[in-house]
Amino acid sequence: MYHAIMVPVDLEHVEKLGKSLNTAIDLARHYNAIVHYVAVTPSAPTEAAHTREEFTRRLAQFASEQGEQHGIQTSSKVIVSADPAVELDDKLLATYREIGADLIIMASHVPGVADKLHLMSSNAGYVARHADISVFVVR
Repeated sequence: MYHAIMVPVDLEHVEKLGKSLNTAIDLARHYNAIVHYVAVTPSAPTEAAHTREEFTRRLAQFASEQGEQHGIQTSSKVIVSADPAVELDDKLLATYREIGADLIIMASHVPGVADKLHLMSSNAGYVARHADISVFVVR
């Protein structure tokens, strides 16, 4: 049913992604699908990495470790953005098309006061509304 699963990851907050990562692993095993781990980064240094090359290596290592630990096929793709806060949603939509994903599995933040005041948008909600493939939002 699924052949290519895209999983957006935030290397600065991997510890918060356990449920979405495990969901992707389970479905990848079940359907013998490849998991494409994607991450969006600015061109400027971040806490996750000082350079784009370091960020690319860290994501590739993360994908490789996931593949080895769980017996699944993986790949990694870094998306560079001038302003990830503004461009994240559109970059993710362009990337699933580029890699040929037929399922997106992504974590959602826990709703809070900022959501009720409409101060913070939902990236997962935006992707689910605009993608023409299935999107599994994991909370």
